[in-house]
Amino acid sequence: MRIIKTSLKGLVVIEPQVFRDSRGYFLESFQAARFHEHGIPDFVQDNFSRSKRGVLRGLHYQLPHAQGKLIGVTRGKVWDVSVDIRLGSPTFGQWLAFELSDENQLQVYVPPGFAHGFCVLSEEADFYYKCTDYYNPTTEKGIAWNDPELKISWPVQEPILSAKDQHYLPLKNIAAENFFKFDGHA
Repeated sequence: MRIIKTSLKGLVVIEPQVFRDSRGYFLESFQAARFHEHGIPDFVQDNFSRSKRGVLRGLHYQLPHAQGKLIGVTRGKVWDVSVDIRLGSPTFGQWLAFELSDENQLQVYVPPGFAHGFCVLSEEADFYYKCTDYYNPTTEKGIAWNDPELKISWPVQEPILSAKDQHYLPLKNIAAENFFKFDGHA
C-alpha cells in the first residue's frame, strides 16, 4: 500500500498493492494498523451505492457529525471530487479530482472538512465508502455541483441529479457557520 499526499492537507490517495494472475486479482482494501500509521482514523459505517452513467452525486458534507470517508470503486469508473471547505485553510475552496475505477483500484481518504461528490463515467458504477461517523440526515449539507466560482471540470454536461442536489447553493452563498474551521491539522 502506498499513501500519496495531495496539495489539500489531509486528502490522500491510497494505492493498494494488487496481486494479479491468470485467475484475476487480490488486494487488501483496508487494514486498520496501516491506516492508523498514516493518521487515518477508525471507521464506524460502510456504505455502497450503484449508479448509472451520467449520475452525479454531490457535493455533500455533514456538519456537525462530520464524516471522514475512505472511498473507492468496486465496479466501473467515476470522476471523484473533493472540495476544501475549512474556513481559514490556505486551500479553502480548492478542489481535486481523481478517476477511480475497478481497473486502477485507487482509493481516496476524504477527511472531515471537505465536500465530496462524484459522477459516473461507465455504464454503471458500484461505489463504496467507509465513514468515520454515522450518517445523520439532519446534519446533511451540500454545495452546488456547478458552482461557477469553483470551476470544477466535471466530465458531464447535463448530469442526472437528485432533487436535493439540484437545489444546493454556491459556496459564496453559504453562511460561515455552515463550514468547518481549519485548525492546522488534517
